[in-house]
Amino acid sequence: MKHALLGAALASLSLFAQANPFEVIENQPLGELWVNPGFYSYHFQRDKGFDDTNPGIGAEYRFSTVASATVGRFHNSDRAISNYAGIYYQPFKLGPVRIGAVVGGFDGYPKMRDGGWFLAAIPTLSLEYERVGVNFAIVPTYKDRLHGALAIQLKFKLFD
Repeated sequence: MKHALLGAALASLSLFAQANPFEVIENQPLGELWVNPGFYSYHFQRDKGFDDTNPGIGAEYRFSTVASATVGRFHNSDRAISNYAGIYYQPFKLGPVRIGAVVGGFDGYPKMRDGGWFLAAIPTLSLEYERVGVNFAIVPTYKDRLHGALAIQLKFKLFD
């Protein structure tokens, strides 16, 4: 009986290893231009009165299967204008979802460097299908200067 259970457990592990949807993405060149209308932010501190709607305009140029450059401007959660520029690096996939981070510069947050530019690294997930995609960013809270949120960004592919 013990041998049958051990055999079944090993067979199950073997099947899981073969069916594991997690993978490392092979780096290949691409040339895709995506545009977005800003963000929606679901703030973790719901009682602070932050503005969850963050309209704007942005672009993302995917130059490889694992990386893209991004720039944009949006109305931030403090009701001020922010600009950003950065690089997405997403070398992993779980099924169709890319996993990684965006590293870049941001401005426009009054309590962070008096609204000046600062660097940040933000964990991201992306899902793309044909000409439509969505980026999810997990923005951490930083003291009373930056407000943690799950940011959701719809995007549309112009060309590839």
